[in-house]
Amino acid sequence: MTVPPVPPQRRGRLFARGSWLESSRTAEILRAETTGGLLLIAGALVALVWANSAWSAQYFDLRDLRVGPHSLHLDLTLGQWAADGLLAVFFFVAGLELKREFVAGDLRDVRRAALPVAAAVGGMVVPALVFVAVTATFERDALAGWAIPTATDIAFAVAVLAVISTHLPSGLRTFLLTLAVVDDLLAITVIAIFYTDHLDLPWLLLALLPIAAFAVLVQRRIHSPWLLVPLAVVAWALVHASGVHATVAGVLLGFTVPVLRRDGVEAPGLAEHLEHLVRPVSAGFAVPVFAFFAAGVSVGGWDGLTSALREPVALAVIGGLVVGKCVGIVGSTWLLATFTRAELDDELAWVDVVGMALLGGIGFTVSLLVDELAFADDRGLLEHAKVGVLMGSLIAALIAAVVLRARNRVYRRLFEAEQVDADADGVPDAFQRRIEREDR
Repeated sequence: MTVPPVPPQRRGRLFARGSWLESSRTAEILRAETTGGLLLIAGALVALVWANSAWSAQYFDLRDLRVGPHSLHLDLTLGQWAADGLLAVFFFVAGLELKREFVAGDLRDVRRAALPVAAAVGGMVVPALVFVAVTATFERDALAGWAIPTATDIAFAVAVLAVISTHLPSGLRTFLLTLAVVDDLLAITVIAIFYTDHLDLPWLLLALLPIAAFAVLVQRRIHSPWLLVPLAVVAWALVHASGVHATVAGVLLGFTVPVLRRDGVEAPGLAEHLEHLVRPVSAGFAVPVFAFFAAGVSVGGWDGLTSALREPVALAVIGGLVVGKCVGIVGSTWLLATFTRAELDDELAWVDVVGMALLGGIGFTVSLLVDELAFADDRGLLEHAKVGVLMGSLIAALIAAVVLRARNRVYRRLFEAEQVDADADGVPDAFQRRIEREDR
């Protein structure tokens, strides 16, 4: 018996799985981010427990310990070194991902790029509006933190997804990763434009020299760490001195790395090679250490926690992450489906999109970074916003786990039913049975 052809798709499909190469790469990244996400959660939990223990003073003394040469304006606290220095490694990897996606990934296709871009924009605009609506009404001094609930923490989200998911369609996983990549680009843009207090143009222009030298070396496929790392450190220091947040240097350096091989062979290029080398440092060390120094907030016991959760800035962050992110991502996806006549992929339902949108509400890493930038001069707002980020991310993760766990059971039953069909009737009949189910 011949295998019947799959009925032609009359319209574009949303969340369809990407190419085989892209799906394979996505699976590899997700495995790496899962480990990093678990380490991130561990670092944050250690910080929270220590900051609320009898030894909390030692934690804050460690976080505020100053290290570095004063003459170079690099006498930073360990917390600042983690936010400005270690996260530059994280954003370097984000820069590599972004360039690869738009040069050689599925996002080079405008039709494929439209969905994650629209979802990321919606997932940024609506949380920001929720935050502004709450703070403008009750606490106008907190308006500077409007960007806190706009970012998605891919490592944290993937760690949650790994725990609850075994049979969810691969298209959803690919979408989550791609959404986070575009989300990173928007977050970098916001940090560079809205959270630069002053701009020292001579230092910024001087930073272009090591960045240009870095670009020349990688374009010539020279990737010796003895050459690239010193140039990257100098570029980072000069960008830091310019007043632009130093993590932007990581993105700019990542953008200079070529993606495609010079000989035209379809094989990993230098960008993917460097990403493979640097990602373990980012996911396994840089981000967890940043989480350790950024997540430590003393809530003062149960009474202190409930009191902090009644503060407008904490409520604004929670509302932005839990409600704003979900409404923004699902709403923009629905609008794209409505106005482009695109449909969900056959194996998906809209509740799956809702589950992934809830995962997008896990803001954590970048949200804590923006919190530090927005409220550096107001310790009270900083602590309240941190509580909002931690609780909002936790609530979003728990609701997403409930929704996606239920959907995972549905897909597992379908998979088991198809296995039974295949054993009883042979693969062609099982394939035909699946097509009939999809048509219904």
